[in-house]
Amino acid sequence: MGAVSPRFAIAHVTPYPWEAENEVNAHVARVAGELSARGHRVLILAPSRSQERVRASRKALRAARSRTGDASSLLEGSDAGTPTVIAVGEVLDVAPGARRRPGALPIDVARTVEELLSTVELDFVHVHEPFAPSTSNAALRHSRALNVGSFHSSSERLLSTLVARRFVESFFGRLDARTASLPATAELMEHYFPGEYQLVPDGQSTADQLEQIYSSLAARRHPREGDSALQARLAERPLIDVDLHMHTDHSHDCATPVEVLLASAREQGLGAIAVTDHNEISGALEAAAQAQRPGAHPPVKVIVAEEVKTAGQGEVIGLFLKEKIPRGLSLEETIAEIRRQGGLVYVPHPFDRMHSVPDYEHLLKIIDEVDAIEIFNPRVAISAFNDEAVRFAAKYRIPAGAGSDSHVAQGLGSVRIRMRDFDGPTEFLQSLRDAEIITRPSSLLYVQALKFLQTRATPPSARRASKARRLKRLGRPHGSGGRR
Repeated sequence: MGAVSPRFAIAHVTPYPWEAENEVNAHVARVAGELSARGHRVLILAPSRSQERVRASRKALRAARSRTGDASSLLEGSDAGTPTVIAVGEVLDVAPGARRRPGALPIDVARTVEELLSTVELDFVHVHEPFAPSTSNAALRHSRALNVGSFHSSSERLLSTLVARRFVESFFGRLDARTASLPATAELMEHYFPGEYQLVPDGQSTADQLEQIYSSLAARRHPREGDSALQARLAERPLIDVDLHMHTDHSHDCATPVEVLLASAREQGLGAIAVTDHNEISGALEAAAQAQRPGAHPPVKVIVAEEVKTAGQGEVIGLFLKEKIPRGLSLEETIAEIRRQGGLVYVPHPFDRMHSVPDYEHLLKIIDEVDAIEIFNPRVAISAFNDEAVRFAAKYRIPAGAGSDSHVAQGLGSVRIRMRDFDGPTEFLQSLRDAEIITRPSSLLYVQALKFLQTRATPPSARRASKARRLKRLGRPHGSGGRR
């Protein structure tokens, strides 16, 4: 079989020192060499027993970054049958099948892996035996490419399958495809870490099968540029700041009146906002109507949206909606309803385990239908969850969004998107592709405390009185709208 088109940039990662003679390293060397001979640009990342080899690799990495600002030049010449081997650090290896518990991965190895994978633009990171702690696991942790995991040994690993099973499983969730060399290996892995393991025996057809896996995964990525003609037209538009995630008192857990939200948006210099109340669209419709009233200045464009709770598959936001979408539909049914209304599918806080989110498996099933992903949400308490969203959006080339997820007016605009002005969903999505996400320091504890004080800690009668006072300060009567 000839080389596929387009040719890919691939890093194969082994957990064992490159000098070690074992089946995994032999497999990596053979497959990487054949893929390189077919025109793919291939790196092999491995620890090493040789200080000289490690120093040479790090010197090459520094030289590549100094020449081009990134390390992509390391891929040069790796597509002619000889892959480039990068020794990421010096380690003492544990032989395959050994019972001795492996030690912690040296910090310098993890840092080198992170530096390389964050600066070399790769299509695939193919990790072999990615159990922690290992170079393969570090690569899976820091990868921004599509990830393929290959499992070779049919021996049970007590540390990974029993002691640290949930920890290991969380990292395996980042795999976009899994392969097993032997039926016994596939059976073992499916028992402890459920998933689909494609049997790819070590033999003459291995490279053929891997190319098919790579091609099928690459086909699921979104187009990189979008509509070039529309992009050129939008380049003439002014830049505006946009916040894509916020709530009003039409949400059960928010006490911010629509009028206060709009006034705060103007004070923050926002040119557009998406009002995304929980399972409700009335607040967004009211905000859109008020924003269009004569004399409203400076103008704030309102995207009518809804954060919809699905049936056990997390939340999804519909942007540019016309009608309320009921909660409790399946993820697929909710997306279909967003599409029926001509809206965009926006996935909020996708990997925040403290929110109701679609898990990795459900996201992969609907990846073709996702228009944008929220990669930064200041209410996400653990930054690693935002980082995971960044990696996911990057490898599938999904436009990245962000929003304050504000439940109090003081949090509005704490993160914003600087993008070209737009009219409607098509222009919005194209503008988002070239947008810049700007974050500002904010205290999560402060805004969460305000949210609690304005909602759960305040009786309904006091909330109504507070709303009346806030509207009076804005010079507005206490009229209809909002939850009572």
